[in-house]
Amino acid sequence: MFALPGILATIFVIYLRPQEVFTDLQRVPILYLLLGLAIFGLALDLKLRLSRPTAAPQLTLVLLYIIWCGVTLVVNVTPDVAFSGIIDTMIPLVLFLLIAHGVQTFRALQAVALVILVMAIFLAYIGVDQRFSMKGCHALTAESDREGTFDGRPCETKRECDIDSPEPGTEYICEYVGKLDTSSVGLRVRYRGVLADPNELSLALGVALPFAFALFERKRNATRMALLALSLGLIGLCTVYTQSRGGQLVFMSVLGTYFVRRFGWKGLILGAVTAIPMMMFGGRSGEEAEGSSAERLECWFTGIMLFREKPLFGVGKGLFTEYHFLTAHNAYVLAPAETGIVGFWLWSSIVYLSVKIPAMVLKRGAVAPADGPAAAMAPVARTWALAMLAAMVGMCVGIFFLSFCYHYVLWIYFGLCGALYAAVKTHDPTFEVKITVRELLLILVGDLAIIGAIYTYARMKL
Repeated sequence: MFALPGILATIFVIYLRPQEVFTDLQRVPILYLLLGLAIFGLALDLKLRLSRPTAAPQLTLVLLYIIWCGVTLVVNVTPDVAFSGIIDTMIPLVLFLLIAHGVQTFRALQAVALVILVMAIFLAYIGVDQRFSMKGCHALTAESDREGTFDGRPCETKRECDIDSPEPGTEYICEYVGKLDTSSVGLRVRYRGVLADPNELSLALGVALPFAFALFERKRNATRMALLALSLGLIGLCTVYTQSRGGQLVFMSVLGTYFVRRFGWKGLILGAVTAIPMMMFGGRSGEEAEGSSAERLECWFTGIMLFREKPLFGVGKGLFTEYHFLTAHNAYVLAPAETGIVGFWLWSSIVYLSVKIPAMVLKRGAVAPADGPAAAMAPVARTWALAMLAAMVGMCVGIFFLSFCYHYVLWIYFGLCGALYAAVKTHDPTFEVKITVRELLLILVGDLAIIGAIYTYARMKL
């Protein structure tokens, strides 16, 4: 498959951001070049019939959603701003198209999953190492009151940075200094790029964890058992050090999905026991946590108010911060606020279909025939379907606390669900996953219920 190298390289760049570590790479539009390489590879695959022109179940909804995002921009802002916003929307779209249609075998799906897992382990290592590194003085930039540049001086408190400051009048913070020029924020570990927020880092790590379970299930040996143990340990520890309450819920949701699937409802007890250490040592408390919660509720309330003002088109894709100093901190608020009820409906339908695909594969595998291609496919299909289902359950939980509607990581996982569908269909051409009119209507009702519930909760608490 000629598309696979470009896809893997693109995912590598999105997660690890080498251009931010090796600044000379910033002269090259590396992401666009790799996306172009992957597109060229997919065209070759289709021409040589190495891939089939099979549409992913989410394709129509994805295209409609991207078009609607463009409409919301055209309605709300000037043409030049709208054009820039539409171009930004193209990268998540291309990511989905490439992964969902360029990865059509279980071997290729495993390769993508392995790369994501290895990067998650590496990022978790960076986070854990950052937590145990020295603290250093960081001079704040004019653009942010939370991020700064390490000036080389060690510290234990902010006061030490302010004393004998090499630049009088400059504000300083004292943060952990990590590898690859990374640093903490509020003493919470993080990475850089699209994973510079501790909450987003913890979500990306948590939803990669199912791939470690899947690899072990496919081949139970000491090496893969060690990989699973390493994944659980490092990702769990890094999640604790991000102090992300949402990240903890993602981690527990992923484990809960596996335990319930394997052990029935008794698995909830096992999952709860496993989560006790994280609940004891992770997350924030005290005034900082209360302030963060209040701030988040204010963002939610603002988002619902924006939706009430512009229920059809919203305020425009990516324009929430034009109306509030912070983003929505909730994908289920951001979507209606920025793209109105139509955009929220389309987006939530994509989420629903992405969860439905692995669920239908598991259902199909449970009634697989005794012989034939479908029977041979059943074990590997069940393994990767459970992994994708656990990842999407964790994703749906995590994005309740993050503005993740257009985040690259979310769209990579949309693509992986489409790739799972393509891999199953390669072995079983009769397999279909569709969304019915009844389901669409129920999703719309559910969307309105979510908006109402969040509005009521935020108003009661504020």
